Amino acid sequence: MDVKLKDTVPPHNIEAEKATLGAMLLDWDSVNSVLLLLRPDDFYVQQNQVVFEGIASLSFQGIKGDSVTLVGELSKTGKLDAAGGVAYISSLTSVVPTSANVEYYAKLVSEASIRRGLIKIAAEVKADAFDESRDSRAILDEAEKKIFSLSEMDQSSPVRTMLDIVPQALENIQYHYANHEVFTGIPSGFAKLDSMTSGFQDSELIIIGARPSMGKTALALNMMEHIALVRKIPCGFFSLEMSSEQIGQRILSQVGHVPGTKLRDGTMKLDELQKLQIAAARCYDAPLYIIDTPNMQLVELRAMARRLRQKNGIKIIFIDYIGLITTENSQAPVYEQVSEISKSLKSLARELEIPIVALCQVARDAEGNEPTLSQLRGSGSIEQDADVVMFIHRERKKQEDGTAQSVQDAKLIVAKQRNGPIGDVPLLFLSSFTRFENASDERIRQAQQKNDSPEAAAHSAGQEGFAEKRLNFPKITFPVS
Repeated sequence: MDVKLKDTVPPHNIEAEKATLGAMLLDWDSVNSVLLLLRPDDFYVQQNQVVFEGIASLSFQGIKGDSVTLVGELSKTGKLDAAGGVAYISSLTSVVPTSANVEYYAKLVSEASIRRGLIKIAAEVKADAFDESRDSRAILDEAEKKIFSLSEMDQSSPVRTMLDIVPQALENIQYHYANHEVFTGIPSGFAKLDSMTSGFQDSELIIIGARPSMGKTALALNMMEHIALVRKIPCGFFSLEMSSEQIGQRILSQVGHVPGTKLRDGTMKLDELQKLQIAAARCYDAPLYIIDTPNMQLVELRAMARRLRQKNGIKIIFIDYIGLITTENSQAPVYEQVSEISKSLKSLARELEIPIVALCQVARDAEGNEPTLSQLRGSGSIEQDADVVMFIHRERKKQEDGTAQSVQDAKLIVAKQRNGPIGDVPLLFLSSFTRFENASDERIRQAQQKNDSPEAAAHSAGQEGFAEKRLNFPKITFPVS
């Protein structure tokens, strides 16, 4: 073929189009499988599009068609001439000797259609790039969204029977039994929560809601600490509110049990520097990947999540928080945007087959009270789309000098769980380290009763079984004035 002609004629496969239509007319039972793979505009030739629409119309009416009934249907709708007439329709069945390869023919048609779609998108992106009134980032986001939508259209959902499902389910059960694993999902590090959920499960959307300054980010970081540092499971963290440096400082404060205020003002003592050294050594090679893009577009978040999954093998994603994700349709009402975001995150969790934990604000009327599902801010679709919804609740108490209490009772309210029980998980909040601990830790309880330093007890609890390993960590030097 002439190179110039090849560059100007869009990709197409007329023979495959005719073979697909002919096979459908030969074997009406193959129609439904083709309808899952193709749409009318996947056909390059206009008359083939009309023929396909006629076949689809008969199928939707429950009519078992052939060439004769198709001609009748097209005549009734006035589209027979546009479909090439009686002679063309009759010729389609003679193009293909058997319908056995109908899905193969359909995939050839789909392949050519995808290539045409890519060419169209490339032309639109080129035109937008030359338009200097358009923002370059908006053009990139729009182009990525178009390409991903093209990719998603090519994905067909497989139908599985119990013959396929039961053996796989038994294999998973036998694996967990043989390995004595308590949890089937990814443990959060909070004992009672993990016993209720059996860990965060693949393909689930988990929502953590609370009023501002209740500790949503702190709880997420606590969970990530256990998952990435203790379990060595790769984590992704999308921080739309805090910078990566701030996140890093919060993690070091939590892991080292060094008050965050001392990290900021540089008033650490020698023993606190040593704690920080140990914390830094633990965190240094942790499989934790942080993205701190503010006002991240939904399509950009989805693209980055796919890359992290493919390149870094992440097993769970945290997002801080839903309210800061922006959609392309920024002029739409807030509830529509939030609905689009929640549905997209749920579909992303299923696509990547990992749990996604997203933080969310709750309505102002929850202040001072235990939050409820109806108070999730933005849209009722969050409650609908989420597999697990939990709320952080603690009293905003002050000490006599006006500062926040160093240790506060808190609880995690599991208000919805699609596949498990609901209930309360008691926790302790250590305000100095912005850290949550299991309330069942007796050493912290005893420290409170003795009026000793609860932070010291928490530090001791966090370092259990860890002291013997300290000599193995690399020495990290900090300048001391």
